[in-house]
Amino acid sequence: MAQTFTAHAVFLDRVWTHWKEYLFLVPGMLIFGTFIIYPMLASQYYSLLQWTGFDSNQVFIGFDNYVALLGDSFFWDAFLRSFVFTAITVPAQLLISLIIAIVLNDRLLRLSALFRTLIFLPVVTPVAVIGIVMAIMLSPFNGPVNIALLDAGFVTRALDFLGDPNLVLPTLAAIYVWKWTGVTMVYWLAALQTVPRELFEAARLDGVRGWQVAVFIILPMIMPFAIVITLISAISALNVFPLIQAMTQGGPFFASEVMEVFIFRTAFAPGGGAVPQLGYASAAGVFFGVAIMVLTILQIVATRHLRSVERSRAV
Repeated sequence: MAQTFTAHAVFLDRVWTHWKEYLFLVPGMLIFGTFIIYPMLASQYYSLLQWTGFDSNQVFIGFDNYVALLGDSFFWDAFLRSFVFTAITVPAQLLISLIIAIVLNDRLLRLSALFRTLIFLPVVTPVAVIGIVMAIMLSPFNGPVNIALLDAGFVTRALDFLGDPNLVLPTLAAIYVWKWTGVTMVYWLAALQTVPRELFEAARLDGVRGWQVAVFIILPMIMPFAIVITLISAISALNVFPLIQAMTQGGPFFASEVMEVFIFRTAFAPGGGAVPQLGYASAAGVFFGVAIMVLTILQIVATRHLRSVERSRAV
């Protein structure tokens, strides 16, 4: 008890001594509280209501929204589709970006800075622009991609990449990987900077070349970073609303409707005659947020376990 009181006294004395410096934290705390904390708490409260969000008729129904979610096939389809999308994009994104990072990390490669910039360009390109350009390129009506496939003889008829329920999700996954590979490449490059150059020189002297360097030297050294990069990529893939909303809005026939699109459609019912259900959408959002939080906890546990294994080996 005395230690707790002493710690509080030290903290208050520090705040009082450096109160001017702490003032600089206030704007960030206000923004964080307004746009992060308040929406989280509000959505949890709204999830307990039967409310359209556009009137004052709020009816408290407890956990009825959560019970209804359990029997909603559209919800479970969107929930599963989000993780299927993640399972498609994350491994491809990690592998492609890692290969690119290893190649561009070579100091002997000329114009590596230019190549890094070109690969990173899609990241800073607005999603709306990408949606328009990709819709034109993938169009079954004289789209450049279909023309190339037909001319090469790979297909006998034009493919409707964004209109075929069987093709739309893999197509969006490919576009997503293309857009965000640059970010993951930067993460890998930062991880590769931690690998001592002496190891590469020693490997060359021992006759280790090519893929052996990547497997036996690079990968073991950057494995702790790999767990964090995987988690960041997975969470990013679960938050893919801008791209899908810009390109397909969850169609055709809900084939590309992931959780965020489901929440948006349920809350605001765009383009349909359904009544908006903000309370029901909030319950779906809370459920989805808990799932992402579980992934984060698993990452923390995995990271600590890996570090403990490395420490035991070092000892």
